Amino acid sequence: MFVAASSRCFSDESFEVSCERLTDLEFDKIEIWMSEESDHLKPSEVVSSPEEFYSRFREATRLTPIAFCLENDITPQAFKSLCKAAKMLRIAQITIPASPMGTPFNTEVDRLKALLEIASRDGIRLSIKTKTGQLTEDPRTATELCQSVKGLSLTLDPSYYTCGPYSTTSYDLVFPYVSHIHLRDSTTDQIQVPVGLGEIDYSRLISLLERQEYHQFLSVEILPELLKDADRALELRKLRMLLESVVI
Repeated sequence: MFVAASSRCFSDESFEVSCERLTDLEFDKIEIWMSEESDHLKPSEVVSSPEEFYSRFREATRLTPIAFCLENDITPQAFKSLCKAAKMLRIAQITIPASPMGTPFNTEVDRLKALLEIASRDGIRLSIKTKTGQLTEDPRTATELCQSVKGLSLTLDPSYYTCGPYSTTSYDLVFPYVSHIHLRDSTTDQIQVPVGLGEIDYSRLISLLERQEYHQFLSVEILPELLKDADRALELRKLRMLLESVVI
């Protein structure tokens, strides 16, 4: 397993600045986070010209890109261009959001099958994030989606199963379908707390992943809007060192 960090950690700044910050904090791998609602990096910027984004990224940093993560839904046509950009950057993992709670199951299955077909043509793994408010907030529904869409996987964010409507439910059943991980520390009533004050059992998490022969990335994803007065650099260093000590 390898430790990476999401540009989401500095989504209140430009994408280029986030790359600089993560480099300074001694990360060498980056997950590229995008949202149409943020000035950090919009999917439309990447989709409009994959070649220009490739050049922009190479000029901005020497970090190794390991994944794309989308905060919003994307059309099949735009997703084709996104996969082109991923292929140029040798990215093999794209995370998209699941549809909101209340979306008919079969409608979601059809949407995911269409996007998975596009990703598969370029040899890219497609995963949906486990998150409160989306169909994946229930671990059982998350696994049923993967069972219904062969080849689909999950980006596990244990914070939303630790702090959420299913906080008292075991989510061990999702591990066979996990292809990517987002990590921060959390409690049952706070989605993000300073590292070491939460209830995420990193050792058990790593153990369960090892049983599934997981050899992918552990991506640190700090939410800047929830940091308050905390030292972001300190939190990122602490989590990086903690994860590196657990996986080595």
